[in-house]
Amino acid sequence: MQTPTAKELGYIVDSMSNEELLLKQCAAAASITANPAVRSLCQAHVQTHEQHLHTLMNALHQGLNSANGQFAANQQQFAGMTQQH
Repeated sequence: MQTPTAKELGYIVDSMSNEELLLKQCAAAASITANPAVRSLCQAHVQTHEQHLHTLMNALHQGLNSANGQFAANQQQFAGMTQQH
């Protein structure tokens, strides 16, 4: 996996915030509606947004792990260069 840029990681975080808001709005709508069909639809959307949030969280963790690995590799390379001089 290619190391994501800070901007890309920011997009993932923004998307997570959006999914969390949508999840909360669907849960609120499900809790106040008297119509069982609407409640069921809202609950289905809650599950969908939970899945999206989980997927984005995994992508963020992978991206951060990749960035940390790249940072560690760069540190080792730099340390090797400074020891040679």
